[in-house]
Amino acid sequence: MSATTAGVLFVVSLVVVLAAAYRPAGDHLYRVFTGTRHSRVERGVYRVIGVDPAAEQPWGIYARSVLAFSAISLLLLYAFLRLQGHLLLSLGFDDVPPELSWNTAVSFMTNTNWQAYSGESTLGHLVQMAGLAVQNFLSAAVGIAVCVALVRGFARSRTEHLGNFWVDLVRICFRVLLPVAVVAAIVFVAAGAAQNFSSGQEISTLTGGTQTIPGGPAASQEAIKLLGTNGGGFWNVNSAHPLSNPTGWTNWIQIFLILLIPVSLPRAFGRMVGSNKQGYAILAAMGTIAIASVALLNLSNGLALGTVPTAVGAATEGTETRFGVLQSATFGAATTLTSTGAVDSFHSSYTSFGGGLTMLNMMLGEIAPGGTGSGLYGMLVIAVITVFVAGLMVGRTPEYLGKKIGSREIKFASLYLLTTPALVLVGTAVAMATPGARDSMLSSGSHGFSEVLYAFTSASNNNGSAFAGLSANTGFYNTALGICMLLGRLLPIIFVLGLAGSLARQRPVPESAGTLKTYQPLFVGMLVGVVVIVVALTFLPALALGPIAEGLS
Repeated sequence: MSATTAGVLFVVSLVVVLAAAYRPAGDHLYRVFTGTRHSRVERGVYRVIGVDPAAEQPWGIYARSVLAFSAISLLLLYAFLRLQGHLLLSLGFDDVPPELSWNTAVSFMTNTNWQAYSGESTLGHLVQMAGLAVQNFLSAAVGIAVCVALVRGFARSRTEHLGNFWVDLVRICFRVLLPVAVVAAIVFVAAGAAQNFSSGQEISTLTGGTQTIPGGPAASQEAIKLLGTNGGGFWNVNSAHPLSNPTGWTNWIQIFLILLIPVSLPRAFGRMVGSNKQGYAILAAMGTIAIASVALLNLSNGLALGTVPTAVGAATEGTETRFGVLQSATFGAATTLTSTGAVDSFHSSYTSFGGGLTMLNMMLGEIAPGGTGSGLYGMLVIAVITVFVAGLMVGRTPEYLGKKIGSREIKFASLYLLTTPALVLVGTAVAMATPGARDSMLSSGSHGFSEVLYAFTSASNNNGSAFAGLSANTGFYNTALGICMLLGRLLPIIFVLGLAGSLARQRPVPESAGTLKTYQPLFVGMLVGVVVIVVALTFLPALALGPIAEGLS
């Protein structure tokens, strides 16, 4: 079987299995979000944290709960990192320095999982397991909870209430993330992933030397880092490490876990708003963008453009040989189309246009299908803007799912849309204007600019993957990228919840002959068009200075 055929089968099998999982997984999410009964364990958690599960919250209280929980998570993880040298299972590592602790704590709290350090030489097992892995669960659950609150804003009318953040958080962790992650971890262990408390084992190599093989509870962290679209990795080479991602079929499972929840959420959305067709329309827009990205990324890396790639048949440099170019490119597309950030190859080693596509995937807002929760609420915000534009075209007050899109709603949507580009472009400009920051670039010219642009794109969009080649563990980048991660996560959440509250207070508007049918192919095409046009107008000049200039040179 040729590499091309194997790559096509790899992608097709993923699409088929995700399509089969769409309905049962989406229906399970729907039951989690709308159920009224609480398990004994859940009731115990509510008593411990002092929450009345029957009490619902308006959007302002819901937002303050998210911010308070995020602040507590940030402070606790920061303290965990700063005190590492005094904890059990530290493996002899010192306390993590203040700037790196700040960057890492913000990174894992915001579901970014950007890592300016090598895990095997910086962190002990307890911090990895009880600090970072726990945040992988919690940050993913926060994203899904905010998404559910927005969907309730569309589904409800004449109310101030969007649910209870603490109930949503607990249910998502116990009923969705934890069960699937346990099963996935067992599968990874069976395949050969590490799951132990070993400090490392020294072995003799074939050349007569010695090498230390690291150990640790990697499989359990690997499972939730993928399922929760967190990213990061137990070791520096991330999902290319054979003790994290042992075989080609575990590589397939990793991509499946990345996409499972984001692909299934539109089904839950459709059921909650009372129209499965609305869910299919959102999924169709996500799928159109995703399929185009996967195809173009595989094509750009498989065509072997350039002197060295042409000589060897493909862009193989920086690619794990166990997976090959096409599987690696598919992983790269999946991880940047979502907010995952896990990698099994170096994106800096892709062709110029291939590396540019990974950046473009993040610049789209990671909405195809996006991160756990953040992908769907990002796409719904774009949908609000789309119906607003359509309303302007025909001189009619725009409506979406029975709710009028007025000035208040479009302000929240616009603020959401402008936040991330502002962080990316301003951050990149400041870095390029700062001599010390430019010194961190491994390359010069357009490729060096791409390294910096990718870093701020990844941080501001809460992705966490790195282009490679940028020495980011410096005072400037730890601080600047930490600020971008924090603002890129919390500001959009506030705007989304504000939009949800505004929608929930409205009376439903009956559909008329002039109402745009938001479940038909015309709307899907308009939605995709708005995504592409908005991104092109915003980021094309920056891309032209980086990957486009490099590709045309």
